[in-house]
Amino acid sequence: MAVKKKFPYRAAVVACNGGCRSAEGEAGCADGCIGCKACIDKCKFGAISINEYGVAEVDEEKCIGCGACAKVCPQKVIHVHECANYIVVKCSNKKKGAEAKKQCNVSCIGCGICEKTCTAGAIKVKDNCAVIEESICLSCGMCAVKCPRHVIHDLHGILTEIR
Repeated sequence: MAVKKKFPYRAAVVACNGGCRSAEGEAGCADGCIGCKACIDKCKFGAISINEYGVAEVDEEKCIGCGACAKVCPQKVIHVHECANYIVVKCSNKKKGAEAKKQCNVSCIGCGICEKTCTAGAIKVKDNCAVIEESICLSCGMCAVKCPRHVIHDLHGILTEIR
């Protein structure tokens, strides 16, 4: 189904990469996607599916950025972003460093490297997790390249692997 999009293009993104569920029998972190499918049921455009890690994943081509999925997400890990800003944080874990590492092999540990790397001042660590202020972000991707945990992603797959 082709969707007519309005400029600026917007789409939902899930701030969870499912790394905590990649090991057999893992339940995942308390702050991430729980795979409840509420977002799938709410999306009228078929833009959301559950990936191989058991977490929601948005097809940006089908998504119109209405935000209906974000409103029903019980974990509040879905947000709408401007598609021009293709650098996103794929984690919502609020645990501190060592504890976050135990829960997920690709969770943000709040180390602050991204914050120090960002020349625009667009990324801050809040509640032990990186957050990008899209209105300031230049989409240069330096935060994604420098992230030691590979939590910050380039949705176009140029600077980081698409996952």
